[in-house]
Amino acid sequence: MDTVVSGIRSTGNLHLGNYYGAIKNFLKMQKENRCFFFIADYHALTTHPKPDDLHGNIRQVLAEYLACGIDPEIATVFIQSDVPEVSELYLLLNMNAYVGELERTASFKEKIRKHPDNINAGLLTYPVLMAADIIIHKATKVPVGKDQEQHLEMTRRFARRFNMIYGVNYFPEPDAYNFGQELIKIPGLDGTGKMGKSEGNGIFLSDSPQVIRKKVMSAVTDTGPTEKGQAMSEPVKNLFSIMKVVSEQPVVDYFTEKHVSCEIRYGDLKKQLAEDIIKATSPIREKINDILADNTYLAKVVKEGGEKGRESASRTVREVREIIGYRSF
Repeated sequence: MDTVVSGIRSTGNLHLGNYYGAIKNFLKMQKENRCFFFIADYHALTTHPKPDDLHGNIRQVLAEYLACGIDPEIATVFIQSDVPEVSELYLLLNMNAYVGELERTASFKEKIRKHPDNINAGLLTYPVLMAADIIIHKATKVPVGKDQEQHLEMTRRFARRFNMIYGVNYFPEPDAYNFGQELIKIPGLDGTGKMGKSEGNGIFLSDSPQVIRKKVMSAVTDTGPTEKGQAMSEPVKNLFSIMKVVSEQPVVDYFTEKHVSCEIRYGDLKKQLAEDIIKATSPIREKINDILADNTYLAKVVKEGGEKGRESASRTVREVREIIGYRSF
């Protein structure tokens, strides 16, 4: 049985990118693997959330995990900060992570470009903490979206480096896993980049039908093709990328043909896309509201998940300390 680890930052509501890029894989894997799915609240600290917002976001993401179908009776569902051992492994891995390789990561470059007033050490060492999250449970598979491929490769690098430095074969090198399909990246509605929680370009699983329609209808497009067979602009291609995961294939084919023939009406495309998104997310939204109202259940999930997560993590940290040379007197 393979060990699977993945997590999502608690920086706001989960969106379509989270669901189609990662959570749908979680659901397929939880019955066939030893799964650890966590809420990455340490990672969320890079954006300096207020205490009430941090707790509220953790609670929201937990409810959304469960509403999507993650089963805490089968998988280990926990909050990252409830497993403090990950912080120690993060520190130990940082000793063999180099500034140059961290500065070259695409995500770090993007963050400093978008937020030059918040270039903190947590952003720089984000891939190291991610590596600690994964290898502390000796994961062999990580169901991540396409945007996380580079971070996962760095996790493999840090695991391999630890093994080489200490002459052991301790940490496995985890692989991205998407059931043999190309990793999915859901673009945002603003015409650029991926869909994000804090970028103002996302559709959240908790959004009402009215909000979804408003967001989709205001999505960036262009003036339309002027020649038959003209290539799609990036904003329009983004809308088709979303349509490919939420709509039936005949719908995608219909609007693709309309674009090729220069007959496309973006208003019609957006209306169809909005209704298909609503159809896909409404059952999840209803479950989210029910789960958020059950504090006893949420507390039970957190307590039991934290205990399971610490049991696995503490064993790894104890063995890593011994490998490095920390011994009892």
